[in-house]
Amino acid sequence: MSEQNNQSSEAIKETIEPVEAEEQAEETVEVNESESKEESAEVIVATLTEQINQLKNDVARAYADTENLKKRLNNEAEMQKKYRIQSFAIEILPVLDNLERALAKPAENGEAASIQKGMEMIYNQLKAALEKEGVTEVDCLNKEFDANTQQSLMMEKKDGVESNIVIDVLQKGYLLKDRLLRAALVKISE
Repeated sequence: MSEQNNQSSEAIKETIEPVEAEEQAEETVEVNESESKEESAEVIVATLTEQINQLKNDVARAYADTENLKKRLNNEAEMQKKYRIQSFAIEILPVLDNLERALAKPAENGEAASIQKGMEMIYNQLKAALEKEGVTEVDCLNKEFDANTQQSLMMEKKDGVESNIVIDVLQKGYLLKDRLLRAALVKISE
């Protein structure tokens, strides 16, 4: 019987050894599979994190672009509103100049005086309407020449006047709020 026990024992050993080897191989495969699953999960997480960051960046840029567009459109609308009268004012300035020239000539008789009085009223109303919209004269007579708002047409030496002072305004200049509509044409001292 001992021989039989030995043979049984050997048969059991032969059966157990391959089973243990298979179990070890399965464990190794499971460990390798779990390691590869962990590695692939880490790769997927890293890829998704990168995509999320890219999308967040894209959203932030799109938001910034829309905010910039909104500010630019608001600024343009504000400028449009602020300077809406500009083209009309430029067209009406020669009319104002002609009224000033007509009023500068004294009336010769009673009828001409009443016409001149009516023209003066029209001139004052027109000037008041333009001032209400922000159109103002460039004040330059007896002041230092400013190339930003004035254009020098002539120079004349005048005693008792410093150099570069406006001594005569040939055509008035006008501003619309802070924007130049028309430069004043002036004569300055040498």
